[in-house]
Amino acid sequence: MNFHHTKLFSTYSIVARDPATGQMGVAVETHQMCVGSIVGWMLPGVGAVATQSLVNVSFGPVALAMLREGVAAPKIIEGLVASDPGADRRQVAVVDAQGQVGAWTGSGCIAQASHHMGEGYSVQANMMTNATVVQAMATAYETTSGDLAQRMMAALAAAQAEGGDIRGMQSAALKVVPGEVGQPDWHTDYDLRVDEHENPVVELARLVRLRRSQVIDQRGYEALKDGKRDQALALWAEARALAPELEETGYWQAMTLADTHADISAAAAILRPVLASDARREHWIDLIRRLQACGLLERAGAAEELIAALG
Repeated sequence: MNFHHTKLFSTYSIVARDPATGQMGVAVETHQMCVGSIVGWMLPGVGAVATQSLVNVSFGPVALAMLREGVAAPKIIEGLVASDPGADRRQVAVVDAQGQVGAWTGSGCIAQASHHMGEGYSVQANMMTNATVVQAMATAYETTSGDLAQRMMAALAAAQAEGGDIRGMQSAALKVVPGEVGQPDWHTDYDLRVDEHENPVVELARLVRLRRSQVIDQRGYEALKDGKRDQALALWAEARALAPELEETGYWQAMTLADTHADISAAAAILRPVLASDARREHWIDLIRRLQACGLLERAGAAEELIAALG
């Protein structure tokens, strides 16, 4: 076999659907670059697929097409396996929008190789150091609290703690899409990749934390739009605390309060700690004026009022 020209993404992954939100996603790690470009396939309100081992990349788009037609996940696995002469080398898992799951591990996958299907999810692994990896992933996913991304990250961390890929680690990825039908195909809640890193699962967890801060921040804007100011401020504070290194989170929250709500006091209170330790403080202040000049701060005088309040 010519391994150089084969997409041999031997790896571990989880494909899952959150019954509370309907979100669906895939998280994966391997000892090769750019695993996120190959293994995970998903569409909002449709389903999610993980294709790995000696990868048949077409399993991704073919399975999504079948999901669009309403074919249940277990039947999709049957169809994929029956249509592929190399099925004994494949590993694939599918979850549909109803939470039904199907999975396959070919007998020719490199040991240790297996999968486990649970309620609304499947974990699968091949070329693992130890046979305990898959059960550790399942246990971690089932016993971890948090949103879908956090629970899938727990599964990846558990796999690595059990020894992970026998070759080591190099890249990881996590992607989550909404469960609502009618969302555009490109819509994602999380779409994160670590393409080359000495500890990709740890780095991916950091990115998940940062992205979760953004998700919570957006929920704050939605609450403010609905007239729920106290709820919005609480969500915004949570977002800032979760990822204090993302200075733009507080910056744009302050701009919104200063402009559309004329709440200079609250805006300045949020912005002061953002600027206090930032070497680019004067640049950020200059940007406030530029936002006013180009009309993105619409309320007359908002920029100068906020700058004056900053002291």
